[in-house]
Amino acid sequence: MELFRIFQDVLSNQAVISAVTSSIFIILLGFFLTKRGTFKPSLGKDLSTVVLTVGLPALSFNAFMSDINPETFRQGMMILIWGFVFQGALIFLMKAYYFRYTKDERQALTVLTTLGSTTFFAVPIIGAIYGAKGVLFASIFNISYRIYLYSWGYISFSGLKMSKDNLKTMLLNPIIIATFLGLIVWIFQGFLPQVTLRDGSQVAFARIDKTAVWLYRPMTFLASICSPLAWLSIGATLAQISLNEASRDRTSWVYTITKIVVVPMFGIIALFVINLFTPISFMTMAVSTLMMTTPPATVAVAYAIKFDRQSLLASNASLIATVFAVIWVPLTIFLLEVINQMGIFVQ
Repeated sequence: MELFRIFQDVLSNQAVISAVTSSIFIILLGFFLTKRGTFKPSLGKDLSTVVLTVGLPALSFNAFMSDINPETFRQGMMILIWGFVFQGALIFLMKAYYFRYTKDERQALTVLTTLGSTTFFAVPIIGAIYGAKGVLFASIFNISYRIYLYSWGYISFSGLKMSKDNLKTMLLNPIIIATFLGLIVWIFQGFLPQVTLRDGSQVAFARIDKTAVWLYRPMTFLASICSPLAWLSIGATLAQISLNEASRDRTSWVYTITKIVVVPMFGIIALFVINLFTPISFMTMAVSTLMMTTPPATVAVAYAIKFDRQSLLASNASLIATVFAVIWVPLTIFLLEVINQMGIFVQ
C-alpha cells in the first residue's frame, strides 16, 4: 500500500512529468519535422554544434554560480571521486563481462559501455529536472568522464600513446574550460577578492550572478537553449537513420541492454551499499545514474570509425542505444523518483 502511494506521488509530481513529456515531445517534433523535410538533414549536426559550443559551456559555468556549504561541497567531491572509481571499475568489469567476444570486439564494447554521451544526452535532461544543482553535480561528474574519454578511450581505439593534439582538444574544449572556471569560482569564492553589494553583503568578484548581471543574463539565455536544441537535434538525427540492419545485430542489443539498463542499475546498487556506511544524497545518486543511462559517447564512436576499430559495431550500437535510451530514460526518471519518495538517500 505504501508503494502504491509512492507511485501516486511520483505520477502527480508535475515537475517530473513535465520534464519527461517535454523531452519526448520535442524529440518527436525534431523527428517529424525532419521526416517531412521542414528541417534540413544537416540540422541535427548544426544544432549539436551550437549546444556543445555555447549552450552547454554557459550552462556548466552558471551552475557553479551558487553559495557553497559544507554538505554540498562534500557531495560534490563524492560524485567527483565516484565518477573516477565507477568508470574506472567498468574498464575492468566490462572486459570480463564481454569475455565471449573477440579481443577487438571486447575492447570496443568496453569503451562504448564505459563512456556514454553524458554531456549532450544527459545534462539537458538533468538540468530540466533537477535545476542548477543537478547541472553542478553533472559537471563535476563529467570531469572524470572527459579525462577517460580523451586518454584511455583514445588509446584503446588508436593503439597509440596519448597525442598532443588529443590533449589539446581536451584542454581547450569549451565545456572543460567553463567547468573548471566555474569549479574554481565555486570552491574558492570565500578566498577571492570580495565585492560589497547594495544590501551590505559581500561576494566574490567572480560571482557574476551577483556582481555582473549584465554578463550573467546573456549566459542564462544561452544556457536555456541547451535542452530544447539538444532534444530537437536527437529527433532530427533519429529521422535520418535506418534501424533495419542495425536492429539485426545481436551484439548491438546485448550492448544496449548492458549500457542503458544493467550498468545504471549496478551503479544504484553500489551507491545503496556505500550509503549504508556514509550518507549519500539523492541528487548524487540520481545524477550519476542518469549520466550512465546514455548511448555511447559520439567522440568514442568517432574514434572507432577514424581508426577502423569495429566501426560497424560502434555505429550500429550507437543507433540502437540512442533509440532505446529515448524510451528508457523516462522510465529511469520515474524509478529514481520512487527511490526518492522511499527516503533511502538523504536530501
